[in-house]
Amino acid sequence: MARQFSVPFAGERVTTSNRRTWLRLTTSGAVLFGPGRAALIYAGRRGDRRLLHTMERRWARAASAALGMQIDIRGLDLVDPDERYVVTPLHESFADALCLLRLPLDLTFAARDELYDWRTLGPYLTASGQTRIPTADGPAAYRALLNGARRAFDTGESFVVFPQGTILGIEAAFRPGAFRIAERLRRPVLPVVISGTHLVWEHPYTPKVRIGVRVWVEVLDPIPAESIAGRAGSVEREMKQRALASGIAPRRFEPDRDGWWDEYPYEIDGDFPELAGRVAAHRSEVGS
Repeated sequence: MARQFSVPFAGERVTTSNRRTWLRLTTSGAVLFGPGRAALIYAGRRGDRRLLHTMERRWARAASAALGMQIDIRGLDLVDPDERYVVTPLHESFADALCLLRLPLDLTFAARDELYDWRTLGPYLTASGQTRIPTADGPAAYRALLNGARRAFDTGESFVVFPQGTILGIEAAFRPGAFRIAERLRRPVLPVVISGTHLVWEHPYTPKVRIGVRVWVEVLDPIPAESIAGRAGSVEREMKQRALASGIAPRRFEPDRDGWWDEYPYEIDGDFPELAGRVAAHRSEVGS
């Protein structure tokens, strides 16, 4: 068995089988999550949104460089920098945020409430005014999304909602919240296809980090507010088809490997009937 090297990174212990990678993560992590993180928290507490977003983009580029990420991003010409979107990306990994911060937009993210308990990430999420989403209560989660979106739009920012609400894999079905708030607040939806970030950092499935991973990012045509009604299903299907055809394999959910995650609310997209049937059978067996 190859030797594993462990290093603290992003507030968690991550592993690598390469000594050079271990040294790279050790040195870059000390900067990114030391003075780099402190600077982000300072900018957030100061209330200077322009400064905060500038520093977030610089931090994300430095983190991407430290990880050697090769981000193949397409469709930036479809983005209007002066527009305020509900951004709806596919979700695979914490590295997704590093890709999204390449968009020419000031972004506010919807984040699961459990992330606020992370020693490294939590203080930044609070200081920077990200939107905390209670995952256990559907109506409360929708209200939090709606209020967070309103605050973002009032300050000229776009609002990022991961419609799958989980990093289980491409089979996880979209939830309707992102499209509902876009329709209600009359803001366009900006779909973003992301594939390959799960290979950068496999948390929570394993602690392994990889350097030099190629990632696919594709911005699709924005959906005007007046055209959103009834489009969620077709948009989800197109996004997932693009990811599957990108040449960079998206993350796939395999319960026998990943666990069934019974404590988390999720559904399987009907376009993956075999897995949907397995999950339904498991839930029936355990009585959930």
